[in-house]
Amino acid sequence: MCGIVGYVGPRRALDVVVEGLRRLEYRGYDSSGVAVIGADGLQVAKKAGRIENLDKELATRSITGSTAMGHTRWATHGAPNDRNAHPHTDASGRVAVIHNGIIENFGALRAELERDGVELVSETDTETVAHLVAAQLEAQGGSLADALRAVCRRLQGAFTLVLLDAQEPDVVVAARRNSPLVLGVGDGETFLGSDVAAFIEFTREAVELGQNQIVEIRRDGYVITDFDGKPAEGTPFHIDWDLTAAEKGGYEYFMLKEIQEQPAAVRDTLLGHLVSGQIVLDEQRFDQQELRDIDKVFIVACGTAYHAGMIGKQAIEHWTRVPVEVEMASEFRYRDPVLDRQTLVVAISQSGETADTLEAVRHARDQRAKVLAICNTNGAQIPRESDAVIYTHAGPEIGVAATKTFLAQVAAVELLGLALAQARGTKYGDEIIREFDDLCSVPDAIAEVLTVVEPVRALAREIAQSKTILFLGRHVGYPVALEGALKLKELAYMHAEGFPAGELKHGPIALIEEGLPVVVVMPSPTGRPLLHQKMLSNVAEIKARGARTIVISEADDSAARNLAAHFIAVPSVPTLLSPFVTTVPLQVLAAEIAQARGCDVDKPRNLAKSVTVE
Repeated sequence: MCGIVGYVGPRRALDVVVEGLRRLEYRGYDSSGVAVIGADGLQVAKKAGRIENLDKELATRSITGSTAMGHTRWATHGAPNDRNAHPHTDASGRVAVIHNGIIENFGALRAELERDGVELVSETDTETVAHLVAAQLEAQGGSLADALRAVCRRLQGAFTLVLLDAQEPDVVVAARRNSPLVLGVGDGETFLGSDVAAFIEFTREAVELGQNQIVEIRRDGYVITDFDGKPAEGTPFHIDWDLTAAEKGGYEYFMLKEIQEQPAAVRDTLLGHLVSGQIVLDEQRFDQQELRDIDKVFIVACGTAYHAGMIGKQAIEHWTRVPVEVEMASEFRYRDPVLDRQTLVVAISQSGETADTLEAVRHARDQRAKVLAICNTNGAQIPRESDAVIYTHAGPEIGVAATKTFLAQVAAVELLGLALAQARGTKYGDEIIREFDDLCSVPDAIAEVLTVVEPVRALAREIAQSKTILFLGRHVGYPVALEGALKLKELAYMHAEGFPAGELKHGPIALIEEGLPVVVVMPSPTGRPLLHQKMLSNVAEIKARGARTIVISEADDSAARNLAAHFIAVPSVPTLLSPFVTTVPLQVLAAEIAQARGCDVDKPRNLAKSVTVE
């Protein structure tokens, strides 16, 4: 996933584009670059590394103009160095291109160009587009948009392409296929971005481009066509958050701010979903009878979203008695799952553009299954291709490691469980309202946890230099343990593993040694007394072997407190809602350990916010 910005208007275009890139740097930070058309023609500047390196390069240059584009890269083809940084140009320097995605047939296209005597200077698939467009312009004439349409018809894969032509100084042209691109419509100026954070400082009016579309933006507006040149339309929408939501607000890292925003993220996700005593979904395009007929649910997701799905499985099965499978989206379509018209496939994706999840959605649609998306991005591709949506209103999440979007996803998938129970009649109306009210009380419980996490920070600094940390859980605590381990891997580059505690004696107990930190997510002593007792036995076993036991449980759980070297108290909530409070200390623990180890909390190495290629 890469970040893309484009601009045409009266402002100093370089400033608009660079500031947009800063807000998009979470999408990729291997390199960054800009191209500007001004009085001196087309000028390009690019550097490997963070945007600060580009700033230093720009400080040595005088680049002016009112038409520009910029790119921040997450490397796919080619190492992250100056040579492979975007923009790329053709040999004459007339055409410049930036790109998000992968051009799958670039090898054949590159070989064709080389046979024609073209010398490519980078290792990227992107550079081939610059040369192909330049060749098309030379051979056929016409506009940059005409040339790009012809080239796009030859390209295979998922891509957003943005181009400048030195001979058309007042237009930016872009193409979209299976990769995000939105327009920002201002007063006498027009913007492009991978997401709206690129231009939210200037306008809150946006247009979502559709599949296989080309757009030309100018000061006075835009024109959209398909790849064959036929007129097309985007989808206008209003952005309901402002620039302050994408800024740190006094926190050292975005992730710290986003952890604090979790009560609001969950509250806003639930808002408006109970109307006249009935659970309602967003953009639902199937009726209650079709929902009632569902006899199997698959949840497909990747990474943190997969853990949200594991928690949702417990709630859906408990409330509806419908069997639920949770699958890695990257594996789903390759194993030929059994789907039919009575199957509901739930696709969870923060961005709505995750490549593996999108392909899982398309496979499900091909098999005539119904698809519901859980997504944090209005108008993204996965919701557009789904039969219904539950939007997680978490606002922009800049930190690469998911925090508030995870808890919002858990809220959304449990909300889906109530909708299914309502449609199937497995719960009475008053029971559904009571469960929904319990969900709506969760933000206050999260806020309570956030007021008492300072000891977790102190503990994190104590154990920051550990070689490994293990996480144990049972029932809904198991996916919380997995999520805690994943956060530590992502942020602190530490070895960490999550295990179901019942499996401890089946192998993992061999890892226990003197002083090893083991984080234990306890089941509720009142909600799951049998599991709680079994978990106490697990804690005793690892403590007897010298482990440093870090136990998360309800404040009045004296039995667990007595076994813990470090006890982290959380409020008592219904069992299926416990991940909302037990996850938060693990997020804080990972962030603080990462800081203590000198890691960049918001931008962990090798990772990008969303994976838009398989």
